[in-house]
Amino acid sequence: MNIIYNDNEFDFCLLKREGYMEYLTTVELSEKWGISSRRISVLCAEGRIEGVIKKGKTWLIPSDSSKPDDARIKTGRYVKKEK
Repeated sequence: MNIIYNDNEFDFCLLKREGYMEYLTTVELSEKWGISSRRISVLCAEGRIEGVIKKGKTWLIPSDSSKPDDARIKTGRYVKKEK
């Protein structure tokens, strides 16, 4: 699936061609990774996915990006950090 995006202010176009990068939306990537599009938006906002571009309300994510590791607590026990 190609995303064609023209922006007169910045004068660029994102196309799937040689030399250009293919971008996916959060909805398309959620189907690929098996997590919600809202979670992908949060990962983008936290800077945990590299190469993302935000245009308006839409996150454009490189199609070759990898799913970040789950950084939540896995032991089931919260350990308070000392100051």
